[in-house]
Amino acid sequence: MNSLDGIRILDLSRVLAGPWCTQTLADLGADVIKIERPGAGDDTRSWGPPFLKDAEGKETAEAAYYLGTNRNKRSLTCDISKPDGQALIRELVMHCQVFIENFKVGDMARYGLDYDSLKALNPRLVYCSVTGFGQTGPYCDRAGYDYAIQGIGGLMSVTGERDDLGGGPQKVGVAVADLFTGMYASVGILAALRHAEKTGVGQFVDMALLDTQVAMLANLGANYLVSGKAPGRAGNAHQNIVPYQVFEVRASAKAAVGERDHLILAVGNDGQYAKFCDVAGHSELAKDARFVKNTDRVKNRSVLVPLLEKIMLTRTKADWLSALEAAKVPCGAINNLSEVFADPQVAARHMVTTWQHAHQKELKLVASPLKLSVTPVRNDHVPPQLGQHTSELLQEVLGYDLEKIERLKDKDVI
Repeated sequence: MNSLDGIRILDLSRVLAGPWCTQTLADLGADVIKIERPGAGDDTRSWGPPFLKDAEGKETAEAAYYLGTNRNKRSLTCDISKPDGQALIRELVMHCQVFIENFKVGDMARYGLDYDSLKALNPRLVYCSVTGFGQTGPYCDRAGYDYAIQGIGGLMSVTGERDDLGGGPQKVGVAVADLFTGMYASVGILAALRHAEKTGVGQFVDMALLDTQVAMLANLGANYLVSGKAPGRAGNAHQNIVPYQVFEVRASAKAAVGERDHLILAVGNDGQYAKFCDVAGHSELAKDARFVKNTDRVKNRSVLVPLLEKIMLTRTKADWLSALEAAKVPCGAINNLSEVFADPQVAARHMVTTWQHAHQKELKLVASPLKLSVTPVRNDHVPPQLGQHTSELLQEVLGYDLEKIERLKDKDVI
């Protein structure tokens, strides 16, 4: 049994924010019907390399990007630009609790698939729309892309090396505005489902990437609203805690000439700072009035950090990590992805799953991080091939016979 058994979702979203939301809900047991364009499918199917390779080592049409965001779903192809396609979607809506799309504002109304049209058919329907800027406001008609949203929403103004060190705006390495919007959308959908359960009334969930990005500013957003001062880029340092940043350490004996090594020191409170100073052999820095309290360390960052930089260069990464971990001082290595997936903790938490795919018998994918003791996440459906479940779903959900399905195929509707 899964948490969302009995919930069926009609998913007209594509690329990342919407599919990330529905993948999360699918992991939890929802039956997600992924609607894709006949012949092309989700844009991310072609976003490679890398592409999945078949048994002979040849590249297939399945991009890794697509595979990473569409597990536990079933694919049904439908051309919603055609009246018969729109009619098919409306018929499916009668059998679903959730509808999600990420088209531009107004597009769904042109197809007769907007919230007002569909709630007339299914009053309990939870309808989630994911756009760049939401359904209202002066930007609502604009297309929204994660990269632009990271800029407009302030994230790039606080990401990257300090300007006085030659830095400039940087985006985050993954599309965090898309991913966070997908996660917030899943929370909103679950809340709306709970309301529909109690009242029999569905609702519209209006998710915007920009709203999410502004919310993600978290403590930095609060800092600005309280102080009126816009924070700048701080590189790998923390705006409110010192020392909480990356430090260069002495290179190991095996390092190549000129190779540098680093670690993260993440001292979160005054007690941890005192322990760090003891480990470092400089307990006097824990007693210095300029550095005793975090507030003092933040104010005197420019004095303390250069002192610590010299100290950190006296030992190798392995030496520091061993000593700091033993003293319960938060710290960490900076791993590349090869090191991440070889990490024993990642392995112990089962963060890689193996799937049986038509093209590859042992397809490895990143697992869901959700760990539920009674209703664990499922691994039922490998990311589907384009239209893989079209006939199956039309027979199972709508009771179509093969003749009717063939007629739709002949019209290029499915």
